[in-house]
Amino acid sequence: MSNGLGDKLVLAISSRALFDLTESHQIYEREGVEAYRQYQIEHEEEILQPGDAFPLVEKLLNLNNALGSPRVEVILISRNSADTGLRAFNSIQHYNLGISRAAFVGGRSPDPYLAAFGCHLFLSTHADDVRSALRAGFGAASILSGGAQRADSNELRIAFDGDAVLFSDDSERVYQQGGLAAFQAHEQQAARDPLGGGPFKPFLAALNRLQKEFPEDACPIRTALVTARSAPAHERVIRTLREWDIRLDESFFLGGLEKSAILETFGADMFFDDQASHCEKASGVVAIGHVLHGVSNEPQKS
Repeated sequence: MSNGLGDKLVLAISSRALFDLTESHQIYEREGVEAYRQYQIEHEEEILQPGDAFPLVEKLLNLNNALGSPRVEVILISRNSADTGLRAFNSIQHYNLGISRAAFVGGRSPDPYLAAFGCHLFLSTHADDVRSALRAGFGAASILSGGAQRADSNELRIAFDGDAVLFSDDSERVYQQGGLAAFQAHEQQAARDPLGGGPFKPFLAALNRLQKEFPEDACPIRTALVTARSAPAHERVIRTLREWDIRLDESFFLGGLEKSAILETFGADMFFDDQASHCEKASGVVAIGHVLHGVSNEPQKS
């Protein structure tokens, strides 16, 4: 990873994840690139409404004010050209977001530039770009519309699934191939063997470093693990996080119970999960980042 931005937490985000571009995207799909370009130029003085990831970005950037130093960097990375991207920058200035860097890649995938910026996380509504970023080794998620937003709270709360998100998907493969009994036996036998890191380990580690810069009783960041695991498969997770020297504020081992009620009670600004069914069920109570990674997102064999 490039260290051009020092030891900051670096988030790259597409314009459609940051702002509501539903209307202009419909024009793009109906009429093509040139009609989209003309529409954006004609409306570039009209401020865009916040998108699904806007509250997360706003709260991350507010950490810079709380710490009194620029410890978080958000970069706009867009398939747009700079010409059509002017409306997004006008909206950034309107909302007084601390975003000054951008990459407009003119219709191509932005993932080659993630390493150049040293990104920990990439959020987009373009699923193929997310898959490409994950293959390149970056934490990335496809933002799903419709989730609740907690913009009225100053505390940043992020929830993560475990396998294929924070951890590798090796254990999930055991579960899908052999069922619950095989999975639990495997995890119990390997309880003292740390799990491999998943695509979101670097982002969680960067968040944890920021947490340590605040007094423990006054930290505005709160993290949670919300996993379908239960005892006896819990021990390996706990020991792995201890091995990584990463602290999660809350952990929920649900044993297959639906996650929505826990996520709503926790009050997550965003929940990252690899399984489409979990994302769909939780989308009514929380903004969702679908992590298109691991065995659950591979084509099913006939």
